[in-house]
Amino acid sequence: MRKLSISLILSILFTSLAIAQQNKVAVYSVAFYNLENLFDTINDPNTNDEEFLPDGTYRWGALKYKNKLNNLAYAIGKLATDKFCPNGPAVIGVSEIENRQVLEDLIKTEPLASRNYDIVHFNSPDRRGVDVGLLYDRNQFEVDTAISARLYIECSPNTLTRDQLLVSGRLAGERVHIIVNHWPSRLGGEAKSRCRREAAAELTRHLADSVLAADPNSKVIIMGDLNDDPNNKSCSKVLGAVKEPEQVTEGGYFNTMWRLFDKGYGTLGYQGSWNLFDQIIVSANLVGEDRSTLKYFKSEIFNKDFLRQESGKYKGYPLRTHAQGRYLNGYSDHFPVIIYMARIAQ
Repeated sequence: MRKLSISLILSILFTSLAIAQQNKVAVYSVAFYNLENLFDTINDPNTNDEEFLPDGTYRWGALKYKNKLNNLAYAIGKLATDKFCPNGPAVIGVSEIENRQVLEDLIKTEPLASRNYDIVHFNSPDRRGVDVGLLYDRNQFEVDTAISARLYIECSPNTLTRDQLLVSGRLAGERVHIIVNHWPSRLGGEAKSRCRREAAAELTRHLADSVLAADPNSKVIIMGDLNDDPNNKSCSKVLGAVKEPEQVTEGGYFNTMWRLFDKGYGTLGYQGSWNLFDQIIVSANLVGEDRSTLKYFKSEIFNKDFLRQESGKYKGYPLRTHAQGRYLNGYSDHFPVIIYMARIAQ
């Protein structure tokens, strides 16, 4: 009989221990996805939805709407479905949705229809009529309360933009608060519009700090299309989300996407460069190695091949629904983002 080397024996032992430990750990994921103009085909006289009507700029009829739902349902159905997280995300924050009905139509579209998703949504005062919302798997996440927080921007008091959605509930038996955002755009230029996103960051920080002050043992997950990168002032200074887990202090926040951004990854492309506007940020008590409680361990930009343009000037960019007046029958101009968390199974 051939003798095994000490190094091989140790390797087998450590692998076995890792597998055994892995089997005791439950993995959960949450995601965010900007759905890029998920409009229905019905005119809403209270919003500026004229482009997305059958006679509008995009000739947005029933077939295109159905294709959009099918594409998005397929993409969402692929999120976080590996062997450690087979049921997909417990929570999916979404933005650029016209109303609750489009989310109702989305979760009735396969493969999502075979799951147990429900919706949290409030109407916002945004001039285009787009809102944020939350899809959640009732088998994984239990909603207790939800509020919609209005954003007032002192430097731009006439700006009507998206509310911020705060949903509180239980994930893995723990109290968790989800804040879904779509901060004001860079319309007019990054510098000119900067104060609007900083105002949004102040509101987000206030919401997060408030729920933690009321219940320090609860956990906060901030997600959204922030229209800024992780190193911009709104994220790094006003919200105070740090780059490295070692930098986060009690009561602070860790930006799970910043290190990906530093490596050159992004969620949307513009003029030959990448931005990482779609971010997930967690409270300090979600950082660490203690698996007796829910902890973050990995982040991901979900940029699979089927979500990318295959050729041309914008090869590699997100395959969007329309581009330069052409109908591409794509998904979104943003890639989704995901984080994974784990704790010892109960």
